[in-house]
Amino acid sequence: MTSCPVTGADGTDTELIVIDPLVRGLAVEGARLRAAGPVAPVELPGGVRAWALTHHAETRKLLTDSRLVKDIAHWAAWQRGEIPKTWPLIGLADPGPSMLTFDGPEHRRLRTLTAQALTPRRVEAMRPRIEAITHELLDGLEAAADGEGRVDLKTAFAYPLPMAVIGELLGIDTVRIPRLRTLFDGFFSSLTPAEEVLSILEELGSIFASVLEEKKREPGDDLTSALLAAAEDGDHLTDEEVINTVQVLITAGHETTISLIDSAVAALLAHPEQLALLRSGAVSWEAAIEETLRWDAPTTHVLIRFATEDIDVGGTVIGKGEAVIVSYGAIGRDEAQHGPTAAVFDITRPPSRHLAFGHGPHVCPGAPLSRLEALVALPALFERFPDLDLAVPATELRNKPAVTQNELYELPVRLRKS
Repeated sequence: MTSCPVTGADGTDTELIVIDPLVRGLAVEGARLRAAGPVAPVELPGGVRAWALTHHAETRKLLTDSRLVKDIAHWAAWQRGEIPKTWPLIGLADPGPSMLTFDGPEHRRLRTLTAQALTPRRVEAMRPRIEAITHELLDGLEAAADGEGRVDLKTAFAYPLPMAVIGELLGIDTVRIPRLRTLFDGFFSSLTPAEEVLSILEELGSIFASVLEEKKREPGDDLTSALLAAAEDGDHLTDEEVINTVQVLITAGHETTISLIDSAVAALLAHPEQLALLRSGAVSWEAAIEETLRWDAPTTHVLIRFATEDIDVGGTVIGKGEAVIVSYGAIGRDEAQHGPTAAVFDITRPPSRHLAFGHGPHVCPGAPLSRLEALVALPALFERFPDLDLAVPATELRNKPAVTQNELYELPVRLRKS
């Protein structure tokens, strides 16, 4: 991550922070972003410039500010033709008509219709299946381990659990899961060539269109069928809206959970005294999950919102037509919100609001499901393998090259079952 001077909309020179696409130091990057102020000028891969929201209080206000919108038509650089359609991150900036790209009444319409399908009852009804899938995966961990009891917990547990759960919830045939995994890995990777990203988006659209047609022919007790049936005052989701909503939900429903489980396990194994508090019942698993979300947010940066007019943030002006990203990785360790020990993982920390799943109308729709999966999976894992340990030093764990996702390459552990 490097930096250079840049002139803002208010005419002042500030330091431009270049976001490292290889993700070689998230904690250092987050600290530098926070130090730059509540809004920091950044450069994304491909030389694309934006503003990053980095402090909790200001971000919370701006996430409900109607002057920041998701419609790419308001991006001045896009209008001027400076952002090519082959930009590797275009699928995140312009993912098609869905809850991610609409604001105001149109967003409320999609959110309301989706909420009719993704009800708290439907999520809670998944608990028995989450428990069953968790125990099936735990049964297979020892078989997947080598002679010394080593296994990649991400590949054998943290990834297949949420993928299986969201697949069942949406009614997606299990035979499609391996290909979806490959496509999503490629989509989020900073190393995927631009033309390949476009091909991935096309194939994902084709897969979900096929799923939609299957559900039209044979509706089931699944979320995709419920989305097709959802209506308000005679208004239904269009086929394109259903396809894009399913894609949003499967992304939100598995990527965040993979990172949450991996981060929680890694943090607890690196802090055995805090794991002991959980095992004794002195601290709840809910508290550990919320601290993990705050300290090591599943999403590092969320792309992109656009200013419809000049916005003053603590003396820094985000100019009309400029792009804004939300740097959740930096925000979670904001000392103004979480105190002087914000950089420390501490499950005994007094409860405080965090923004790991967003805030306001665009809060992550997969948040309740992600929390439920972690609440089932983590206690079960440590109960089955009470001597679980990292197989490498915590300092050797490495992130995958993804600007938006906080995801490890692997999580090597030793089972050491008693």
